[in-house]
Amino acid sequence: MRLSEEHEAFRATVRAVVDREINPFVDEWERAGSFPAHDLFPRLGAVGLLGLEYDPADGGGGADHYYTLVACEEFGRVRAAGVAMAIGVQNNMATPSLASFGSPELKARFLAPALAGTAVAAIGVTEPDAGSDVAGIATRAVRDGDEWIITGRKIYITNGAQADWVCLLARTSDEGGFRGMSQIVVPTSTAGFRVARILDKLGNRSSDTAELELDAVRVPVSFTIGTIGRGFHQQMAQFVTERLTASYTVAAQCREALERTRDYLRTRRAFGGTLADKQYVAFTMAELSARVDLLVSHNHQCADDVVAGRDVTRGATVAKLAAGRLARDVADWCLQFHGGLGYMEENWTARFFRDMRLASIGGGADEVMLQVLARLDGY
Repeated sequence: MRLSEEHEAFRATVRAVVDREINPFVDEWERAGSFPAHDLFPRLGAVGLLGLEYDPADGGGGADHYYTLVACEEFGRVRAAGVAMAIGVQNNMATPSLASFGSPELKARFLAPALAGTAVAAIGVTEPDAGSDVAGIATRAVRDGDEWIITGRKIYITNGAQADWVCLLARTSDEGGFRGMSQIVVPTSTAGFRVARILDKLGNRSSDTAELELDAVRVPVSFTIGTIGRGFHQQMAQFVTERLTASYTVAAQCREALERTRDYLRTRRAFGGTLADKQYVAFTMAELSARVDLLVSHNHQCADDVVAGRDVTRGATVAKLAAGRLARDVADWCLQFHGGLGYMEENWTARFFRDMRLASIGGGADEVMLQVLARLDGY
């Protein structure tokens, strides 16, 4: 992959936005347990950072996938992973199905405001009794004339407390397993919809995560995304985008953490020299850096495949698995090499350690990625 001058100019733009609009405020947002999405997202939308690849007719940027890669890498420089994750939900998790399968009317009403940043979106899949096993969801949408009546609960919903609408996966027929599911846009202002509670998380504290309750929520059947009964398949495609773009961001987060740790090791003196002089420390850091290089190379190959129109299901799955495990290792060693300072909340390593643990869980746990790969390999 070779990025053009235009891609690199775009990188500079995203970096400037991160440094001006996000990083100066992340400590405040972490303490508050939420960031102001309705304030930040319009600023991102104003400079074209939402919906980069979507049709300009729907408010998107009409850009190629390399722009998405660049944006995700630069959002990896955000000093609180929760904010980067929330932006990823808006761009790459809650809106892809609507952009690909939604009717013109549905896109005009819900997608365009999301791409402008004036509406916050969330993705509603996980339930208290159905997480990685998406086929086990129980939330039901029963048809009553031209309306769906939706009842159920969703949990661990990023942006859930601030969302204006949710891309909801619900069971719309009595067929079992993955059959008979549909994706439905549910405005959060609809009667019967409520935020049951805001969840207290280990990390990613600047991102609000909620449990949602739907009690006989009525929405028009026309709010169905794509074909009724094809929701599971559409969501699986949306997962591929989510997992791949998450890997883009995680790789950048790991590289940034290693660079910050290297700078510390070069100045921290112990036993007659700097910590960077110690062979074990240097070798460990070098190996972690090499693993980041491999993940970046894989990510870039996947980006080439996306641009070429090739199926990236396997590549995205490998990326998600590798990124989650690498993030855990990088976070652990960065904290370790900072010693007691690394264990203090006043140092960046503590937040990074907490935030990175989610990379092996959210968007499909490591075990699910292995299950997908095993199935693709014929096991």
